[in-house]
Amino acid sequence: MDAKNGTGEVEMNKIVYKERKNTSSMKWDGCKEKFGEENLLPLWVADMDFEVPSCVKEALMEYINLGVFGYYQPSKEYEEAFIRWEETYHNYKVSRDWIRFSPGVVPAFNWLIHILTEENDGVIIMPPVYYPFRDAIVNNHRTLVESPLLRTENGYVIDYEDFEEKIKTNDVKVFIFCSPHNPVGRVWKREEIQRVMDICKKYHVYVISDEIHQDIIMKGYEQIPAATTGDYDEILVTLTAATKTFNLAACQNSILIIPDEKLRGMYDEYLGRLRIKGGNAFGYIAVQSAYEHGRVWFEEVLAVIESNYHLLRKRLEEELPEVWISDLEGTYLMWIDLSNYLKREKIEQVLQNQCGLAVDYGAWFCGNGHEGFIRVNLATRPENIEMAAQKLVEAFKM
Repeated sequence: MDAKNGTGEVEMNKIVYKERKNTSSMKWDGCKEKFGEENLLPLWVADMDFEVPSCVKEALMEYINLGVFGYYQPSKEYEEAFIRWEETYHNYKVSRDWIRFSPGVVPAFNWLIHILTEENDGVIIMPPVYYPFRDAIVNNHRTLVESPLLRTENGYVIDYEDFEEKIKTNDVKVFIFCSPHNPVGRVWKREEIQRVMDICKKYHVYVISDEIHQDIIMKGYEQIPAATTGDYDEILVTLTAATKTFNLAACQNSILIIPDEKLRGMYDEYLGRLRIKGGNAFGYIAVQSAYEHGRVWFEEVLAVIESNYHLLRKRLEEELPEVWISDLEGTYLMWIDLSNYLKREKIEQVLQNQCGLAVDYGAWFCGNGHEGFIRVNLATRPENIEMAAQKLVEAFKM
């Protein structure tokens, strides 16, 4: 079925599931390298098993058919598409002057750590959290400071007192904020963001707000960009991308929003020394097309993700009453505590050998006490989620 998007253009309202094995897919073909076994159902790295919107394929084919792949200058329409998306779906009015490029969110926060800190400076995170945060701090010889989230009956909350105390006692210079939070699935409320940002502003701690999952929001929740919650321009850099929204990781194109002129100058000077002036044409073209014409496709994908979440949660809670699952408010990543069913040291053996699943393990996500957790990627065909549910029930049902 075709549908009209906000620009009046026609877009295909259809999801196509793709068989990705033997296609050089990291998610599917990288299991042997990552987990030591080939024949696992991959539900790990945050990557979708859906074909991109037809508008993206058509835009890339048009460029390919041009047949000339020389130096590329991104069009003003690329930035306009992103600006329009942010205002329409996140109520965030971004100026064109604020936009900067990075090949990915991970390189961006690694670069920003170099720009905003010196060796041994404190950088704070809120575990359990996306493990490249920790790697960026440790690998760049900064001091890792952790303020763990507090687990409640339904999910996680921020320990503000601990957060402020850790900043004071460790002379923290940068906070890497995950919003929405990966892996626990929280979509932070405005007042939660403001309280964190106010603490950072009080101690002049720079905030790198990773908002790459900004569009993957479940019904009943609203993603609030940190930049829209108050006067924080002097300390804030926002990172985002079309990567998760439209499954464009291979295009290596992400966006930094830097409202403060001084911070922009620091970023520009650093990239100038690296001689990085921009990305590849395919990334710019794919992202522009997705933001312009891919909304209907995305909404269908979001419905599949939400349905998969309820499918897996219902089956596990019915069959495994001692399981604990964090409420999914955002991202397509489900955070599950299996520690009541197995010893922590056996989780990899059971998940891989008995269940045949490749998942992200809780121990990867920094902090202690999450060794019995797994993170499950829901962005796949429902049959895969049903299979995973069955395998888990068979392995753990008493």
